[in-house]
Amino acid sequence: MNSLFIYTSVLVVYLGLLVLIGVVMGRRLRSAEDFYIGGRNIGAWVTALSFVAAYFSSVVIVGGGGFGYKFGLSTLWIGAINVFLGCTLCWIVMGRRLREITQRLNTMTIPEFLYKKYNSREAQVFSAMVIVIFMIVYNVSILKGMGHIFEGLMNMPYAWGVLLSGVIIIIYVAIGGYLAVVWTGAFQAVVMGAALVLLTVFTLKHTGGLSHAVLSLERINPGYVETPGVWGWGGLLSFALTVSFGVWGMPQMVIRFYSIKNVDILRIGTVLVTLGGSMALLPYLNGAISRVLFPSLPSPDLAIPTLTRHVLSDLGGAIFLSGVIAAGMSTFSSVLIIISSSLVRDVMRVEGERAIFLNRIWSAVAGIVSLLIALKPPALVLVLCAFAWAVIASVTLWPILFGIYKEKVKKNACLVSMGGGFLTSLIWIAAKNPLKIHGFIPGILVGLLLFVMVDALSRH
Repeated sequence: MNSLFIYTSVLVVYLGLLVLIGVVMGRRLRSAEDFYIGGRNIGAWVTALSFVAAYFSSVVIVGGGGFGYKFGLSTLWIGAINVFLGCTLCWIVMGRRLREITQRLNTMTIPEFLYKKYNSREAQVFSAMVIVIFMIVYNVSILKGMGHIFEGLMNMPYAWGVLLSGVIIIIYVAIGGYLAVVWTGAFQAVVMGAALVLLTVFTLKHTGGLSHAVLSLERINPGYVETPGVWGWGGLLSFALTVSFGVWGMPQMVIRFYSIKNVDILRIGTVLVTLGGSMALLPYLNGAISRVLFPSLPSPDLAIPTLTRHVLSDLGGAIFLSGVIAAGMSTFSSVLIIISSSLVRDVMRVEGERAIFLNRIWSAVAGIVSLLIALKPPALVLVLCAFAWAVIASVTLWPILFGIYKEKVKKNACLVSMGGGFLTSLIWIAAKNPLKIHGFIPGILVGLLLFVMVDALSRH
């Protein structure tokens, strides 16, 4: 059977299911709260799986594979820290308190929470604009990953892969809002996990097993099988913390705690998100092993697409393609909701039925802008991702954490922390990460120091 026919058939069925879910969920929208956070009525399984899908997107599958190819097996620590810090600990520390306080304050977005908690319209608008701008950068990294997958597996021009992915997402987000995002996300997490396991099994079989693959990698360069290996401690740990601890300040992730049905189901959700998040190790492993088979690829981001085409059958490749598209679409759709809600609810301050209409318009606009930029992307997938995460988390992380753990917090502490974290992370990244430490680390350290100092001084 023609390989193009197999890929196209599997993809059409898969994308059709996503649009169908979007249409069904669109009919369940009754209020702006439904569009933003699913009416605070989402169960543990759907919340946990959609969290995993939004976290480990095509950025991790393609970009993580690229970093594994470039730096070797030490990148497995990134996946491991992702699971512990970005999944398990995040749910334990933030889940219950964020769910309770956002319901009490009746807030539906992160900027709105900052506004009501700190009584600061400035914090609301500044955080909303940072989220809008840098979430678009993040979206570009997601689309770039999906474009490379279409390019590598179907020989489809990169631009066509980006356009196809983006247009489908824009359609079902605009129709179904957060309900469509969270339900398609849960479905996509299952597809993504199955695809990664499939690729790993056949990759190890093709290379003669894990031990043989590691020995072959060591012969190429011992640094590829050591920790920290060719990367160095500064780069490895700071990057791992960026894409793990950074989750705590990323709106598309913490919004899951707003929407979960009640705090009693957070425990089972924590277990599920830990188990599901474990798939994060597989892209780095496959990317590192792919260097044994393809030692001189023109771009590290081509490692996973090339590996897939080499070790899987056409049907297996089509399933994996669906898995990567699932991962990217889940995150992209989550980000579109965050961008549109930040603009409509936090900057424009529109509520009611008109808010739903404007959210649909602005989510489409944000998607189109992301598409246009992704056609000529400026950097590696994971580099773009980490840049966006570093800036956003440097602004939002401490105001959120102090806001949910301290009853009385000072407005000035929030504003100074946000501004200091923002400028520090940008300047550090612009200086090309001195000491091989990613800009997220100095960004959050400065933000923490300023928050504590200003809060203490404001009380005297």
